[in-house]
Parts: sequence; structure tokens; C-alpha cells
Amino acid sequence: MTALDQALDDSDLPALLDLSLTAAIAAADVIKTVYARPFAAETKADGSPVTEADARAEAVIIEHLMPTEIPVLAEESVAAGRIPLLGRRYFVVDPLDGTKEFLKRNGEFTVNIALVEDGRPVLGVVLVPATGRAYLGGPDGAQACETSAGAPVEMRRISVNDSRPLRIVASRSHGHAALAPLCETLDVTEDVSVGSSLKFCLLAEGNAQIYPRFTPTCEWDTAAGQAVLEAAGGTVLTMDGLPLRYGKADLKFLNPFFVAAASEDLAIRAAAEMSRLVA
Repeated sequence: MTALDQALDDSDLPALLDLSLTAAIAAADVIKTVYARPFAAETKADGSPVTEADARAEAVIIEHLMPTEIPVLAEESVAAGRIPLLGRRYFVVDPLDGTKEFLKRNGEFTVNIALVEDGRPVLGVVLVPATGRAYLGGPDGAQACETSAGAPVEMRRISVNDSRPLRIVASRSHGHAALAPLCETLDVTEDVSVGSSLKFCLLAEGNAQIYPRFTPTCEWDTAAGQAVLEAAGGTVLTMDGLPLRYGKADLKFLNPFFVAAASEDLAIRAAAEMSRLVA
């Protein structure tokens, strides 16, 4: 019996979370090696950039996860046409989320590893190679830590903060046309901007309350961040008010527009307003 067929056993989630963190740390080491020297970028078929760091980091992650026999849906493998048969449980990997940030050398890029069960992310790791900070989400809640010498240190609990005034993770001046009226309706007083899946992490550690997404993303862009945010007490909903789901092979793993928020009430209000604004 393969991991594709066997019944799900959540008792192994802590070990899989530890493995994911180990894989992310190893991938970050590879990324930092490339980041420290000149490198070239190519353009993929979808117009997005890719570097050798993406491919090398993905290979390291897959090597770490392979012994579990759990299928791995990974961005660069998908781009090359290598899509595994996905069962009820599979890993979702973005080896270098924020390649544009990587090219700008601003440090706002991440390694994303998540485990999806029955269409929802149940654990995730988001690691920032430039700083060594990692965010983890799983059945026992959300944590943040630093990483040093290949190991996590200074582990601490994190949770959302849904107090007012609201801070939005977006740019009112350079974002979607609907952002300004959305901010007005929700009485948002401040916006913050950050790259990659760090947007979810800002909410998870209480530094912002809402992240609306009006532009395309893929499952590997969001799964790990969603797992961290939900473990910290937050919510991610599509504009129809339903949880953002995974396994959308028929849609080439593209996500619909969504909103991530520090509370379900705020997410529901924002999703309804977003739906109205883009109708």
C-alpha cells in the first residue's frame, strides 16, 4: 500500500512538520549560495522569472520529502510537465516564492512547504533565507523561530491580532483598483507592503489584519502561508465566502481571488465587499 492509498493518520503530522522545516532549511542554504554570487534569470512559459536557485532548492526539498512516499506537487516540476498523481494527502512546494524579490535582492523571498489533506493545508513552513526566520503552522498552533547552523532556535508562539485600527497587506497606490474602496468600507487606516508568502506571516504574527488578493496565484504560492495563518487563528476565504481549497488540477492549480484575515468575521465582510467591487 502506498501513501496515495492509505488512510490518513494525523498522529504523524508533528514529524512531517519537523521534516518540512529540515527540508526548508536545507533549501535555504542552497538559495543563499546562489544569492551570494552573480546569477542569471530565465523566463518561463507563463512569463514569470526563474533562476538556478529555484531548481536546485526544489531538488533538495524533494530529496528530503521522498522517503515519506507522499506525492509532491512542486512549482518547477509542474512547469516542466511533471505532475504526480495526487491522493488525499500531498505536499505542495514553492522552492523560491518571490523570485522577483530574489532578483531585486531585497530579501523578501521565501521557501514554502505545506501538506494538504482532503483539499486543505494542515501544516506549513515558510522560511526566509535572507534572515533565517521561519514560520510554522500545524495542529498544535503556529510558531516562529530563527534558524542557525541548520536547526531552529528561539521558538515562540504566534497568533493573530484582530484589534483595530486595521492594517492591510497591500498597496493602495499601486494595487488593484478595488483596494481603495475596500479600505474605505472596512475602515483600514494603514497599509504595509511585503513580498511573497510573508504577507500571510504578517497576519499570523499580529502585524496586520487583512490581505485581499485580486490577482492570480497558484496553490504553491499560498498553501504554506495559509497553513501558518490558520494555525495562528486566522482565516482564508474565496470571494464566495468559502475556504480556499487545494487540488484544483482541472484549473492548472490556479487559485481564485481570496482574502486572508485575522478573524472569520473580518474575512466574511471583506469577501462580500470584494465580490461586490469586482462584479
